[in-house]
Amino acid sequence: MAQTVGDFFWQRLHDWGVRRVFGYPGDGINGLLGALNRFGEGIEFIQVRHEEMAAFMASAHAKFTGELGVCLATSGPGASHLITGLYDARLDHMPVLAVVGQQARTAVGSHYQQELDLQSMFKDVAGAFVQQAMAPAQVRHLIDRSIRTALGERRVTALILPNDLQEEPYEEPPRKHGAVFSGVGFSAPKVVPYDADLQRAADVLNEGQRVAILVGAGALNATDEVIAVADRLDAGAAKALLGKAALPDDLPWVTGSIGLLGTKPSWDLMMECDTLLMIGSGFPYSEFLPKEGQARGVQIDLKPDMLSIRYPMEVNLVGDSAETLRALLPLLKQKPDRGWRKGIEENVAGWWQTLEGRAMHSADPVNPQRVAWELSPRLPPRSIVTSDSGSCANWFARDIRMRRGMMCSLSGGLASMGAAVPYAIAAKFAHPDRPVIGLVGDGAMQMNNMAELITVAKYWKGWSNPQWIICVFNNEDLNQVTWEQRVQAGDPKFEASQRLPDVPYHRFAELIGLKGIFVDRAERVAAGWEEALAADRPVVLEFKTDPNVPPLPPHITFAQAKGLTSTLLTGDPEQGSVLVNTAKEVLSGVLPGHDKPKR
Repeated sequence: MAQTVGDFFWQRLHDWGVRRVFGYPGDGINGLLGALNRFGEGIEFIQVRHEEMAAFMASAHAKFTGELGVCLATSGPGASHLITGLYDARLDHMPVLAVVGQQARTAVGSHYQQELDLQSMFKDVAGAFVQQAMAPAQVRHLIDRSIRTALGERRVTALILPNDLQEEPYEEPPRKHGAVFSGVGFSAPKVVPYDADLQRAADVLNEGQRVAILVGAGALNATDEVIAVADRLDAGAAKALLGKAALPDDLPWVTGSIGLLGTKPSWDLMMECDTLLMIGSGFPYSEFLPKEGQARGVQIDLKPDMLSIRYPMEVNLVGDSAETLRALLPLLKQKPDRGWRKGIEENVAGWWQTLEGRAMHSADPVNPQRVAWELSPRLPPRSIVTSDSGSCANWFARDIRMRRGMMCSLSGGLASMGAAVPYAIAAKFAHPDRPVIGLVGDGAMQMNNMAELITVAKYWKGWSNPQWIICVFNNEDLNQVTWEQRVQAGDPKFEASQRLPDVPYHRFAELIGLKGIFVDRAERVAAGWEEALAADRPVVLEFKTDPNVPPLPPHITFAQAKGLTSTLLTGDPEQGSVLVNTAKEVLSGVLPGHDKPKR
């Protein structure tokens, strides 16, 4: 049998190092699927429940491996379903290739069934490179350029393959005018600023008396370098959420997350510093950074378009974080102990006590903070933790202490609901020997994550380590939005939009052959985690949590206090519980351990 375009396609992807693709079948990609079946075990096809989940998994694969993520979908609705997950990769600068089918070339432009203008549709999310193949000899350079662009620019790219083209005999490009001959291969360059620019940055940092560091996802592979620079500068360091694993939380000068989901020590660090070093972060909320003119700034980022857009930096360095910090370190002078870092460490120590006090407050029935707090010391070495957007991200951000060797992520720039479970699935396929724990709210579970538990049921017996746990915060509320309505808009909870049906998620897990655990008592939280971690199969661990425990920001503004007051004066359906729980949270910042029950 002659080699088809589909056969060539998979061989070429394999030559590029692709070993896994996430997708869902359809007649628009029958030629590709038949060729993948013939190709054998060289590339693993992971059958998801929905194409959006395939794109989230491709994004997560890139995050947890540094490799190209690949997702596959049929024409029409299959292709359009990918968009949300692809935007997740686009906004978090992940290299992902989307491969989609299209109707036969002879039908394109005829308003044919499932015919969409895919190039226009993908033009924004995959704007770095989106092309439709029209001839067999064209496919080679389209594959090569799409992958090289995705890897080199850390962008989403898309290839559109009409269904009739997939089964045509493959032809090499002819050696004549109008044909090109492309090749396989990409190695990331060493990107370091010029010596003069490094010296300018060092001068700013050496003159600073109170240096603050903010790290993001771009610093995930620069842990030792960040620590060395922080020690030289006697600095404290805060972490954007995508950079949560960049620094271990057992370092006493690491202040934790920053922003609305952040910590008070991170707020204090930024409000009191006179110099800011930002490393590999696009943290979007400028109000949590120093006031303009308060601090001199140095920023390091691989992407020039991410420099000096959150804070006006004095020195902007285009470079790889680890390489740039290594080159910068010899130029930095050891700062004497002036008490700056000691004050930071005292704030951090006090904050952990405050968090424990908040986590141990009584609630009706379970305090959601306690769920994350009790998990943190029980996380096995080398764990991978994923989180969804929503109120569970607050407890992930604040209460989970990352240790060396751990990884974690969530939908950052897009902040999409529904990413935690597909992220956890992709993490497990990428690292089947590592424990994986996902934190997700009941809203995201009902939206699109429950079905992907079926994917786990299909594949888990092939994993070398069965430790895979999804923790569901069941509070029957779209909780983050409820609190945003209360605090930002001054509106009471709108039952029609916010109330969720109560679903027994743990029973669904049992129905499909997984283990289900249900916890609705505070004293059972720790035991629930220990049972889940000891299970011989994947687990859905469902906690019945109190929706009226407020995710307090690190600094309460007058507008936020006014908004909540307006809500309560208007008459919130949960007014009594909101008042009691808010009082507990505020008091715990003054009296650590307030209302702390016996263990």
